[in-house]
Amino acid sequence: MTSATMPLVETSGLVKTYGETVAVGGIDLTIHAGEVYGLLGPNGAGKTTTVLMLLGLSEPDDGEVRVCGLEPTRSPLAVKRQVGYLPDTVGFYEHLTGRQNLRYTAQLNDLDDDEAEGRIEQLLARVGLTEAADRPVGEYSRGMRQRLGLADTLVKDPLVVILDEPMVGIDPEGVIEMQSLIVGLAHDEGRAVLLTSHLLHQVQQTCDRMAIFVDGSIIAEGTAEELALRLGDGGVAYEVVTGSEDDRVDLVVAAALGDGTEARGTGGRRWRVDIAAGDAPRLVPALVDAGIDVLEVKNLGSDLDEIYHRYFSEREEVDA
Repeated sequence: MTSATMPLVETSGLVKTYGETVAVGGIDLTIHAGEVYGLLGPNGAGKTTTVLMLLGLSEPDDGEVRVCGLEPTRSPLAVKRQVGYLPDTVGFYEHLTGRQNLRYTAQLNDLDDDEAEGRIEQLLARVGLTEAADRPVGEYSRGMRQRLGLADTLVKDPLVVILDEPMVGIDPEGVIEMQSLIVGLAHDEGRAVLLTSHLLHQVQQTCDRMAIFVDGSIIAEGTAEELALRLGDGGVAYEVVTGSEDDRVDLVVAAALGDGTEARGTGGRRWRVDIAAGDAPRLVPALVDAGIDVLEVKNLGSDLDEIYHRYFSEREEVDA
């Protein structure tokens, strides 16, 4: 993705209220073709309300929305033709097979029968359901339903794909498969993909950019690294591996680098050192000067999931 790619989803000052409750409070979004964008936050943050406005299923109280250059509330059918939507709970006809469910979706979208059959066959192969295609969906696992749901959103070949909590309840192997499929939709096919989630450790590996959504407002937006810098304390973590077991690492780190730096053993000759970014260049010299045999130092970066949970934990204490 480059800055030259066109935005397929744009909102400006988007507002939605229910009585005195502000569900979405003036958010600005820009999502480009070829990009996976994550809308991240706890349940009740306003993510689903935002999606409903993008789909034209809920009218904003203020602000503007454009999807593929169209206003969803004024051109809902035109937007529907360009957008594929996978809700958090996928509904299929249980007695029909996976293939039959996709055929039904193709008919609803007025696709030519021959074109539909070819596309359905390709999509079933892509999501790994060719062998299960002629089994009733009632026999599918949660992960299989999610993959069929992704195929279902792609039957009409949309420019924009919106996925609501696509990885909830899927086993680890299924999560990896889903992440690969999602990234491919954007990076390989040039679609704009918006996904909502509260599972940051998964989304961090999937999204090009993401926004942290709290109480209807975006508090930070950017890449995982940018969010870590904005929400964190500017610290970074390193794993230090020593040539022999040495229980002085924590004492040396504390004495040489002072407050704000912590070293703790993680097993055998391995230590995790949390340190202010500006002090990082002093870490290895301090250990070597103390006679500690440093075998390896690995930059662990900033853990967005850890920062996210710390941020909300602190926020709840303030609000209490």
